[in-house]
Amino acid sequence: MTAQRRVVAEVLDGEHVHLTADEVHARAVAKLPEISRATVYNTLGELVTLGEVLEVATDKRAKRYDPNAHRPHHHLVCARCGAIRDVHPSGNPLADLPDSERFGFTVSDVEVTYRGLCPNCAAA
Repeated sequence: MTAQRRVVAEVLDGEHVHLTADEVHARAVAKLPEISRATVYNTLGELVTLGEVLEVATDKRAKRYDPNAHRPHHHLVCARCGAIRDVHPSGNPLADLPDSERFGFTVSDVEVTYRGLCPNCAAA
C-alpha cells in the first residue's frame, strides 16, 4: 500500500465518518502535504470499486464516502446541515416488501435513508 493510500484510509477510519472528497483531501494534506486532490479522488474511486468504501449521495449535496462498507446499515440525514449518521434498525427491510409490490423484480438490495433534524439544527 502506498503512503498516499494509507493516509486516505487513515482519514476515513472511524465510526460515523461520512466525508466529502474535499474533506478527505484536506485531512490527508494535514498528514501528507504532498498528496494531490487527484490522488485522493482516484484512491476513493478505487476503494469504492473494491467495496471497501460506500459512496453516499444525499439529495443534491456532494457525495460522501462511508468506510462502514461491511456491516449492513442505513443512514440518518439532517435535512438542514447534511450531517449523516449510520443507524442499525432491527428487522429486514427487504423482507418487508410484499411480493405484490415487487412487480416481478428480483430485489437484491435496499437503501433506506431517514431524514430529520439533528440535535444542533433542531435546537437552532
